[in-house]
Amino acid sequence: MSRFDRYLLSHLLALFGFFSLVLVAVYWVNRAVGLFDQLIGDGQSAVVFVEFSLLTLPNVIRLVLPVSAFAACLYAINRLAQESELVVMQATGFSAFRLARPVLYFGLSVMAMQMVLTHVLVPLSSARLGERTSEISANATAQFLKEGSFMHPTAGITLYISEISQLGELQKIFLADDRGETERLVYTAETALMVRGETGPVLVMIDGAAQRLTREGQRLALTRFENFAMDLSGLVSTGDARRISLRELSTAELLKADPAMLEETRGNRAYFFEEAHSRFASPLLALAAPLLGFAALMLGSYSRFGLLPQIGLAVGLLIVVQTISTLGSGRALESDNGWPLVYAAPLTGLALSAFMLWLAQRPRRRPKAQAEVPA
Repeated sequence: MSRFDRYLLSHLLALFGFFSLVLVAVYWVNRAVGLFDQLIGDGQSAVVFVEFSLLTLPNVIRLVLPVSAFAACLYAINRLAQESELVVMQATGFSAFRLARPVLYFGLSVMAMQMVLTHVLVPLSSARLGERTSEISANATAQFLKEGSFMHPTAGITLYISEISQLGELQKIFLADDRGETERLVYTAETALMVRGETGPVLVMIDGAAQRLTREGQRLALTRFENFAMDLSGLVSTGDARRISLRELSTAELLKADPAMLEETRGNRAYFFEEAHSRFASPLLALAAPLLGFAALMLGSYSRFGLLPQIGLAVGLLIVVQTISTLGSGRALESDNGWPLVYAAPLTGLALSAFMLWLAQRPRRRPKAQAEVPA
């Protein structure tokens, strides 16, 4: 690698780190606000919020990397053009394709990062996030238990808890079951614990009493107990069984599209193939984005006012490429054989970059001066 390549590559990587940090922070804060309201509102601790936030970071970084690479390339090349460094390198005989070599190295580096994220980190974090979400949704204490207020988990059930200790013990509990047509059941206990059973949450009441009131004749039967376990699976809705998301599966499983996995995820082969090939197309798009920005800026000549028209062109082309990506993914979901459309966006970006670099190194013709006519 020549000195110029190292010089430009170091600038690109430094700016890429800065833009990535800023964009990830902005995007993550936006996601974290909604996540904070959801988790804290459900009674979860700050530790759970931090865990969920960290598990969402790989996917956030995956979305941000192509944009930050594009922004870093635009900023670096525009600054080199304003300081005439790019003009000096062109005057030494460097063609547009030769100047693009460090940008290609930079794009390949971003592409490698994107490959690791899409094929390894994002599936692992998504699987762990799905498991933790399922665990929390199955946690009855976090769902509906609140101290000092009467609660109605379902029709005919009234629950009151005087206090919930830091260890999760329920103090002074009252549970009334009015669902029966012939009798009414009332349970009281000094202490209770919520544990996980085979079919759902189980309420273990300690040192309490059970009252059975017959509606006909108004006869009351009282039974005292030291401990009593009550299955709450029919009283508390813990949600349906967790459905595995396609993002949690490995790329090999997606390409295989096993019928058993299709049934478990309730998907089809088109969705599997689109997700799998998107994991290859996304890194290619991360390679095409900085090359597209560099090639668009190379179309302009030196100006102390910068390369604003070329920057606008680069942004417009990136929007077009992203639109193609969205349309291609949508079409790929309609057919099992539509997955090649996923690669339309990155291939279009690379083709546009090569065309603009070829156009930039063509000699520009200057208008000939008009010859003076003798009087």
